[in-house]
Amino acid sequence: MLLSVTVFLMLMPCSWGENPAVQVILTNKGLQYGKHVGTGWVQDKLKQITLPDISGSVNIFIGDVHYTLSGVTIKKCDLPEPNVEFFKSIGLNTSITGLSFAASGEWSTRFGVIHDGGSFDMAIFNIGLISYVKLRNDAKGHLFATSIGCDASVGDVILNFYGGASIIFKPFIKYFKGHILRKIQEAICPAVRTAIMELDLHLLTMNVSYNVNEVLSLDVPLSGLPVIGASNLQLGFKGEFYSIKTHKEPPFEPQKFILPAQAGYMLSVGMSEFTLNSASYGYFSAGELHVLINDSMIPPGIPFHLNTSSMGNLIPQLPKMFPGLMMNLNVYAREAPLFSFQPGVTTLGVKASVKASAIEPNGTQVPLFTLNIDLSASFKMMIGKGKLMGSMAVDNITLSLASSEIGDFKIDPLETLMKTAVRLAQMKVNLILGKGIILPRMKYVQLVNTVLKMDKGFVAVFSDVETLQTDRNDYT
Repeated sequence: MLLSVTVFLMLMPCSWGENPAVQVILTNKGLQYGKHVGTGWVQDKLKQITLPDISGSVNIFIGDVHYTLSGVTIKKCDLPEPNVEFFKSIGLNTSITGLSFAASGEWSTRFGVIHDGGSFDMAIFNIGLISYVKLRNDAKGHLFATSIGCDASVGDVILNFYGGASIIFKPFIKYFKGHILRKIQEAICPAVRTAIMELDLHLLTMNVSYNVNEVLSLDVPLSGLPVIGASNLQLGFKGEFYSIKTHKEPPFEPQKFILPAQAGYMLSVGMSEFTLNSASYGYFSAGELHVLINDSMIPPGIPFHLNTSSMGNLIPQLPKMFPGLMMNLNVYAREAPLFSFQPGVTTLGVKASVKASAIEPNGTQVPLFTLNIDLSASFKMMIGKGKLMGSMAVDNITLSLASSEIGDFKIDPLETLMKTAVRLAQMKVNLILGKGIILPRMKYVQLVNTVLKMDKGFVAVFSDVETLQTDRNDYT
């Protein structure tokens, strides 16, 4: 009955070898919900499978009768919910009692040179099962599952044969019955072990590194052993983004954080600021954090153009030295932007530069000056109605002249213009965050009753999950 639990685990990924940047806690509430969903799924699937043939021989005093029951399909199944518990420091303990099902198929017998056959109905009552599964991680960071114990029992079997010379065998059903009961009982634990091996193969073939887009990849191997307590399962993941082009390590490391287990929620997920900052560094090291602004990008209706004449209102010597020329601005990050998570708020620090150039009629770029911009902003975020919502505030912004090919000039007018542009950008961001950003929906489940909490060094999401019934038949 392990399948009724592992369905939930497959939908998801202390003895950690390194500080994990992402942590996931599955609570007992989540385990029991997974058990409930898995039980219904298994009951549906049982009606779609054909059981292995059952064959053997029985001595009926006048000789051995060799028999085969083939094409055994389940017609009805009474599947009680199993009892599933965390097996401390080991994995999972699953037990079930009172499983019964009705099946039908074809029978064939051979007694000497006499061959016969027909159909049969079979009812199996009070199957009991106990299974112990060990959860570990391999060297590449995959989660793997191993069966370390199994015990099965079958209460009773009722058989009815039809067709052929079945009437002759009816007096001997009691001999067939005991033999078939033992065969079924002996087959249960090997079937469970096979199911666990198939699950293990699935887990071992899951990717632990993904290309997020054409710039970034994400590494999410387990960072150490799963931590199994009496009431939850904790998994730690590397959670680091890389530039696909450079694959450079960032000049910072993940810091340890403690994700609190919230028993009232099915799942707790914690992400260190390291994960977000590694994505920022990945973009930076790939040379992606830059933009070239020209006059065509100035919104219509703004009485300003990116040329030396308009800029002359801010820098008087510019139109005198380079009259009537168009300009462009190369805006780029001097360092990777860094996020910092604090209780209730996220801060972002940006160090950027703006390199201004005039464009000669022949297309030659003439460097004019370079400005440094230092900006800090803060965000307050929450999750509501399936959306990420919040607000942004610009806490500080400063402008300084880094270099100039046109001599000194006052930067106060440029700083005023820049602050105006930043305020407009802030208003736009707040409009988007106020409406909310719809959270992506997973294939089989959706998050419900979700709470987001900012803490020192990490952000935590506590949530229940709900299966999407329209996708239930897609489980494999």
